[in-house]
Amino acid sequence: MRRRRGTRKVPATVTAIVREWSDEEGWGVLDSAETPGGCFGHYSDIQGAAFRTLSPGQEVDLVWEAPGFKQDGYDYRAVSIVRRAV
Repeated sequence: MRRRRGTRKVPATVTAIVREWSDEEGWGVLDSAETPGGCFGHYSDIQGAAFRTLSPGQEVDLVWEAPGFKQDGYDYRAVSIVRRAV
């Protein structure tokens, strides 16, 4: 995978909470201490075989990057999202 100049990928997994999610648009916002202001998340980054969706308030494990530009208004974007067991 080729990254744009200035992209900062974080190899560690952090815990995040889903702030909002739209199944119609296929994306939402995830919050963690490591991604102030929110992290853009796309359905294609959700790990799993079933219908990939998230719910507000849901806890997830998140790997993110700072691409050096705003993704839909957010400084951070998810590269992997794993739903936590309830």
